[in-house]
Amino acid sequence: MGCSGLRAVCMNISEIFYSVQGEGMLLGVPSVFIRTGVCNLRCVWCDTPYASWRPDGRDRGLEAVLAEALGYGARHVVVTGGEPMIEPEVVALTDRLRAAGQHITVETAGTVFKPVACDLMSISPKLSNSTPLQVDGGRWAAQHDRLRYQPETLRALVAAYPYQLKFVIAGEADLDEVETMVAELGADRERVLLMPEGVTNAVLGERSVWLAEVCKQRGFRLSPRLHVLIWGDKRGV
Repeated sequence: MGCSGLRAVCMNISEIFYSVQGEGMLLGVPSVFIRTGVCNLRCVWCDTPYASWRPDGRDRGLEAVLAEALGYGARHVVVTGGEPMIEPEVVALTDRLRAAGQHITVETAGTVFKPVACDLMSISPKLSNSTPLQVDGGRWAAQHDRLRYQPETLRALVAAYPYQLKFVIAGEADLDEVETMVAELGADRERVLLMPEGVTNAVLGERSVWLAEVCKQRGFRLSPRLHVLIWGDKRGV
């Protein structure tokens, strides 16, 4: 259903689907995903380009979004993106989900703060490995690098909500950057999750082997990408 009329509350939505949480502390929990269709970053390894590099979201009324999401009968809802915190109606959406008794996870890069209703703030600060230096002629590189790490915003999110910090790790050089961010934010190391970058089982498996050792040595958690392991690099899962 589209969104029209002067009084309609509209959101830019890429997709809504029912799956299991593939990452983080709620790994494997059946969840409805509401994916907004806007993003302020352009990660070089982005696995949802249809919500960032090539956004295909469409305007939908808030009531229609809620009806579809709640219609699955799930207990957990994940508001994700793209970057849901730049969606103008995200506070209204989460307030309504809270009123409906949902457990709400918000997945964000942590560049914007809004007073959303949230039971788990799933924050994925972007490391320098995300900067698209050679993509699209480097047109997005400077903007992405300027926005990707906002320590004051991250500190506000960590202080205001139950949280997890998820870092996408491509190589050992990323670990010093993680340590610096964790120290600057005063984050609980047991709430820090390292995820291997990759969209194939072979790459994820190879990187998970050495990341497991890193987590054992440094007191972080290892997070697989369960949805990729089960269904591959597909949309709507």
